[in-house]
Amino acid sequence: MRDIKYVLESWGAWVVNSSDSSIAKSLSGLIPHKIKARKRCSDDDGICISNCMTSLHEKNPEAYDLLFDYYVLGKTFMSLAFERQCSDTHIGKKLQNAEGIFEGYLMALDVSLSSRPI
Repeated sequence: MRDIKYVLESWGAWVVNSSDSSIAKSLSGLIPHKIKARKRCSDDDGICISNCMTSLHEKNPEAYDLLFDYYVLGKTFMSLAFERQCSDTHIGKKLQNAEGIFEGYLMALDVSLSSRPI
């Protein structure tokens, strides 16, 4: 069983540190240093996770938005709760649910990740 939080954290760092990423270029001043300083996943893992995230975006955009905001943009529970007009406890539960959905995608697609940070 993989640590889905670690997988998503390393993917988030990969997205913001990737030199050819349009996201990294467009949001370069908005990404907190704590996200940029995380260990990145490998390029192969990053591409694989991004493809799974694209699929998640098509099927469950709310879960995708929550995972992207938290793991890529580095938003806190409080800022996510304020944006979505709910409590931070509720955001924690929604984030946990979104992580579970994403982990289910990885399991269903039988994705094997190297899980070696760069």
